[in-house]
Amino acid sequence: MELREIHFGIEIETVKRTREAVARAIQMAVGGEVRHVGTPSHYDPWEVKDDRGRVWKVVADGSLINVPFSLRAEVVSPVLTYEDLPLLQEVVRAVRTCGARCDDRCSVHVHVDASAFDGRTLGNLAKIVYKQEALILTALGVKPSRLSHYTKPVSKELIEKIERSRPKTKDQLNRIWYGFHNQQPQHFDSTRYAGVNLHNVWYRGTVEFRWFEGTLHAGKVKAYVQLVLAVAAKSLNGRAASSRKRAFNQQSARYDFRVFLLHLGLIGDEFKTARKHLLEAMPGDSAFKRGRPVEEPQADSEAESQTPASSAEEGGAS
Repeated sequence: MELREIHFGIEIETVKRTREAVARAIQMAVGGEVRHVGTPSHYDPWEVKDDRGRVWKVVADGSLINVPFSLRAEVVSPVLTYEDLPLLQEVVRAVRTCGARCDDRCSVHVHVDASAFDGRTLGNLAKIVYKQEALILTALGVKPSRLSHYTKPVSKELIEKIERSRPKTKDQLNRIWYGFHNQQPQHFDSTRYAGVNLHNVWYRGTVEFRWFEGTLHAGKVKAYVQLVLAVAAKSLNGRAASSRKRAFNQQSARYDFRVFLLHLGLIGDEFKTARKHLLEAMPGDSAFKRGRPVEEPQADSEAESQTPASSAEEGGAS
């Protein structure tokens, strides 16, 4: 499956503006109608039904405790296609223009449709991320506090179980993920707080990627979606995946991550800005694995040609 064929959705947490203000900003980008649903009251949802009949939601998020309840607004997109990326960027710009912002508690979650995955390809996904995770987390600037609670890394134990059991079906991977066959997953299951959240496969039918710090930068949001779609496509298309963890090297990190992005298919002008945003926080040099060579200082050619004899002649002439 090609990355442009995978459907996705996104959640963007914001503060500083009411849910109504954010909903009306979205309407400016997508058209349609705005309505206040209001229930359940702890989410107090607003909805924007766009010109294509799709529903964008703006809900309260209980984790945004730095601001009053009225100023917590999480944008929840409908199911989107790759062709919707420019529209998504317009939504992000509109929300920012209305005055919404992201603080240290805000995050962005990207969901991909899990219907094409089976146990083997979900295993591929876990192994690909496990191998490259140090690079991914450094590139995205994931804070230690988020890693310890909301965005836990792929565990070595999970990878060992996948390698040992080699699951072929989602049910087989379900038993590995939960430790038992969980036929009725609940929303607030503790396993959902993972950077790659496979709990959502059985709860909502998506793989959720929770790596991303909050942002209303349209270019970064697009880059995050393209990264996730590329990782998902690589997992679906590979017959197998290596889980040998890559050692993180400060000197070669930028080069190593650039190579990883190219292996994912993020090549050419279409993904130029994605590579720019994803590489900007990485140490090292993207073109040189061992760092850019240090050029030898060149001696002044005039000084080299200046002999004692010629100096004396010049002095005499003066």
